Amino acid sequence: MICDSLAGADASAVFYTMIKIAKANDLNTYKYLTYLLSQRLNDKMSDEQLEQLAPWSEATKANCQN
Repeated sequence: MICDSLAGADASAVFYTMIKIAKANDLNTYKYLTYLLSQRLNDKMSDEQLEQLAPWSEATKANCQN
């Protein structure tokens, strides 16, 4: 895959990092990415809300386990 811009390369790096972190926490990567997108992440979320979406949180593991 070739990125045509710095922004594209940054987006790819974030995406691949999310996949690797999900795998490292024994999550189904498809379920994890779908779960994150369904939560409608935004910059107004509190740290506690974001922590609940982390791949190591119990709530996330319950929704995205292999």
